[in-house]
Amino acid sequence: MTATSSGENVVRVVPLSPEEFRTRLPEALSVYVAAMRYPTGTAEQRRPMWLTHALRTGWRCVAALDADDVLVGLAYGYPGAPGQWWYEQVHRGLSARAGADVAAARLTDYFELTEIHVRPDRQGHGLGEQLLRGLLDDVRSARVLLSTPEGPTRAWTLYRRLGFEDVLRNYHFAGDPRAFAVLGRALPLEPGPAPGQDSA
Repeated sequence: MTATSSGENVVRVVPLSPEEFRTRLPEALSVYVAAMRYPTGTAEQRRPMWLTHALRTGWRCVAALDADDVLVGLAYGYPGAPGQWWYEQVHRGLSARAGADVAAARLTDYFELTEIHVRPDRQGHGLGEQLLRGLLDDVRSARVLLSTPEGPTRAWTLYRRLGFEDVLRNYHFAGDPRAFAVLGRALPLEPGPAPGQDSA
C-alpha cells in the first residue's frame, strides 16, 4: 500500500479483490466516465464487461482511496491471451502492418493494462503513476501493453516518461471512431521516486 498527499486529502493506493471491486463498481465506473469525459450512460454499457474482466485468470486491481474512503482512481488488468477481444484486435492490426510473425512475437507473455483512470480533480498529483506502479508490482509477465487515445494528454506524458514505446499507432478498434496507440515496455518497471519526492 502506498500513500500520497493529493490536494488536501491523503490518498492511499490499495489492492482490491474481485469482491471488493464488484462492491465499488459504481464508484469505479463514475471515475471512468468522468476521466474519459463520456456520457453518463456509458457506465451501464461498461458494467458487464468490467465484471467479466474481473473473472479472468491473473486479474488484478488497485484503487486510490481518499481520506474519506472515496474511490478517486483505479487501474486493473490481466495477462493477455488469444481469444480475448483486445488481443484479437491488436493482433489483426499488427499482422496487417508488420506481419503475423511480428504480431505473434509482440503479443506473447504480456500483461494487458486494461483500465487506468483518475478523477479529473485529482489529476496532476502523481496518482496515475502510483496506480500504474501498484498494479504492475510483482506482475510476472515479460512485458506490459496498453492502448490509449492518440493525442497530447497527461497519460501520454506518463507512459513516455516510464519508457513505454510504440507498438501500433493510429489504430482504430472496432466500434470506436477514435485513433488509438498501442504502447508497451518490458517488465519490471524501474524503481519509482524515493519517499518524499514528487512524481508527475
